[in-house]
Amino acid sequence: MAGGRSEIELSMDELREVAGYALACAEPVLVIFERDCPGDLRVRGVLEEVRRFVVGGKRGKAIRVAALDAHRAARAAEGVGCGAAGEAARAAGHVGGAAYLHPLAKATQGGHILMSAACAARALELDAGGDFGVGSEYIGRAAGLASPVVVDVLMRYPEAPGGRGRVGELWRELDGLLRRMAAGR
Repeated sequence: MAGGRSEIELSMDELREVAGYALACAEPVLVIFERDCPGDLRVRGVLEEVRRFVVGGKRGKAIRVAALDAHRAARAAEGVGCGAAGEAARAAGHVGGAAYLHPLAKATQGGHILMSAACAARALELDAGGDFGVGSEYIGRAAGLASPVVVDVLMRYPEAPGGRGRVGELWRELDGLLRRMAAGR
């Protein structure tokens, strides 16, 4: 324990793998954001910054700034009634957060690993008129994208916490699915 908190071992290569997973989960919904918010490059920007990190680039301030910009884009999209675009932007913002997963044994840290997938699933649900089946189907696909490294890192953290509405439900669905997969190995 350092500073009264349980520390988790986490390498830079593992961070790159986690960020790559988050990127793969969020990329499919970029089209929703760009369709509904043409000309707003903030969401694409964070995905590009994280892609550079995933392939060996520096994990720098630009990722944090771009992630915050994507979250601002989410609020702006929702402010004009584009809920699906807002969740797509939020998924991208969480990709930036994945690059900064903290080595602290807190359930909320698992969100840095899985919230991009949960928000992407919610974006797809909203884009399909609120069809929860669409989101659950995407969660199944997102589980299939998780490499053994991503699952191993996730298993070092506590299970996803309660709350956060439908996005939280999707997060817990994916968390549970990946943990069951790990137990079956």
